[in-house]
Amino acid sequence: MSGPRDQVPGAQHERVTLVVDGSHFVVDPSAFTAHPDTMLGRMFGPARQHNFTRPNGKGEYELTEGISASVFQVILTFYQTGVMRCPDGVLVAELREACDYLCINFNASTVKCRDLSALLHELSNDGARKQFEDFLEDLVVPAMVACAQGGERECHIVVLADDDIVDWDEEHPPPMGEEYSQILYSSKLYRFFKYIENRDVAKALLKERGLKNIRIGIEGYPTCKEKVKRRPGGRSEVIYNYVQRPFIQLSWEKEEGKSRHVDFQCVRSKSVPNLAAPGEVGASWAGTMPTPQVDELDRLNGPAPSRMLLLPTQTTANDS
Repeated sequence: MSGPRDQVPGAQHERVTLVVDGSHFVVDPSAFTAHPDTMLGRMFGPARQHNFTRPNGKGEYELTEGISASVFQVILTFYQTGVMRCPDGVLVAELREACDYLCINFNASTVKCRDLSALLHELSNDGARKQFEDFLEDLVVPAMVACAQGGERECHIVVLADDDIVDWDEEHPPPMGEEYSQILYSSKLYRFFKYIENRDVAKALLKERGLKNIRIGIEGYPTCKEKVKRRPGGRSEVIYNYVQRPFIQLSWEKEEGKSRHVDFQCVRSKSVPNLAAPGEVGASWAGTMPTPQVDELDRLNGPAPSRMLLLPTQTTANDS
């Protein structure tokens, strides 16, 4: 097929016109119904018989989901020969998106193109998604469940290789909070996360599953101590050996970023002349209340909402 208005070979008793990206394609619907699992196969199969697929006022069928005419012309070759040959000038990624929308299998059997790098990239994305779905159910979800059962609402997972050895000094553990991380020993998952594209696929899948604040990358993780330094005063400092390993950080907190702390503040009453000025030590009077200290966690999360405490007005002899 060399352009719009071309016809897909088939029975000559019926043809329909499809409008794609402003171009018209005259086709035999039997070519679509031969592939009933695709969207076009369903449109011109039973759905058409039951008036679920309806033409416009000109008797044409419009596809308006952002598919270009050049991409659709390639897709029509699938219904003709079972193979889509992607020419130069047509992006493999665009062809992939169109195939997903039209429910056409995108694989090495149905797609042929000169740009093997682009084709293999799309196939790798498919493989990475399927692979991470298995990793998610077998390894990642159990680690998240363990955190949730402990009352946590976020999880930090470090992926180590099967042969990694972690040997921490019990008296001088690493000072960076690694003890709160979930550790997964899996060389397969470690190798999977070496590729940036795989980390992007995993992040997209975790987002689809409703998780938030997702970070996937590579960080240093302490395995064993190298030496101990003595500081003045007898204090010991342990230097650890760090290895670069993948990590996953995510959250399932519903009220994310919302501080529940209310910062009450005492205010001076104009009717009480002897109320101590701010900063005076030991000055107090009946009815004053100390200002609660702001939680350090709230300081980290940003300024807490301020509320004013209205104290009862006390009358002195001069006021009367």
